[in-house]
Amino acid sequence: MSGNRAGESQSRRAFIGSAAAVAACHPAARSQPAEQNLPPLRAVAPFPVGSAVQAEQIDDPALAGLIAAQVSQVTAEWQMKMEYIVGPGGALRFDAPDRIATFAAVRGLRLHGHTLVWYAQIPAAFEAIESAPRQFRDAYAKYITTVVARYRGRTVGWDVINEAVAEDGAGLRDSAWSRRLGPIEYMRMAFELAHAADPAAILFLNDYNLEYLPMKRAAFLRLAETLLKAGAPLGGLGTQTHVGLDLRAGAIAGAVRDLAGLGLPIHISEMDVSTARFGGLFPSPAALAARQGEIYAEAARAMVALPDAQRYALTLWGLRDRDSWLVRENGIDAPLLFDNLGRAKPALAQFEAALRS
Repeated sequence: MSGNRAGESQSRRAFIGSAAAVAACHPAARSQPAEQNLPPLRAVAPFPVGSAVQAEQIDDPALAGLIAAQVSQVTAEWQMKMEYIVGPGGALRFDAPDRIATFAAVRGLRLHGHTLVWYAQIPAAFEAIESAPRQFRDAYAKYITTVVARYRGRTVGWDVINEAVAEDGAGLRDSAWSRRLGPIEYMRMAFELAHAADPAAILFLNDYNLEYLPMKRAAFLRLAETLLKAGAPLGGLGTQTHVGLDLRAGAIAGAVRDLAGLGLPIHISEMDVSTARFGGLFPSPAALAARQGEIYAEAARAMVALPDAQRYALTLWGLRDRDSWLVRENGIDAPLLFDNLGRAKPALAQFEAALRS
């Protein structure tokens, strides 16, 4: 979901706003590097650990090496979204997503597809045909089928529908897709088309703030049940887990436990822990770093506690702080497990200890 494009941050206004409100958090709050003798994440985790990546980032040998050494799965940060793939005239471009797919294959990494349908992105080519129902429906079906089929056998899963639930949990979001195809039908259709194009891929419903907002989480679960009853081949649930230091202890564990109640695989799909958000509440950089580590550790323990069949992956929304969407929005943030130079931060040790628990 994240990125440096205007549409990418639309659904994060509340998150960014609260970060800006605490911009007094001093740059010294950036964690000092931890000891560098920690084993790679992929060697410690009892399930796949992933990272977001953009095509241009794999040109950085240091980052490419860090990704290959640390994780077992990658997600395209925004270059598999409609905003990138669909050109103004409707032509599709696959240069960047193809590079990411090739990088994953060469490095022996799993590839998670992100994302097919998002309310926040309606390409101009679709806007131009909104008044032609049959043409709109056919274009929607062709897009999903073409994209999923292109990466058939290379992606292990897809975020099929992204952020469909209203922020307050009171119903579903309005979008061109819901208006033209029906509020449930556009989702059911997307899942069926994706499954037909790649029957082996695990197909996810993905959303954010499920840890913060129990009402939204309940609505998300109701939507999943509705889709399953409608016959949609929904195969997993994704909780993005973009969180801040204000997060209540136990919130991630509770969210993961609730989502797991449907028996589907669970993906912590876009995790980062903002230090700018409410960082000013902490008396010292050490206290701030410790709290960040506690949050990452809680997520690790929540995944470890799941049955093996439900541990799809835990994906970090980047590895180095300098590459994070949060840092692009707010330069004082330090939300990831490795610093700007790719050195392990204290939170990494806490995260790895929890993975072994």
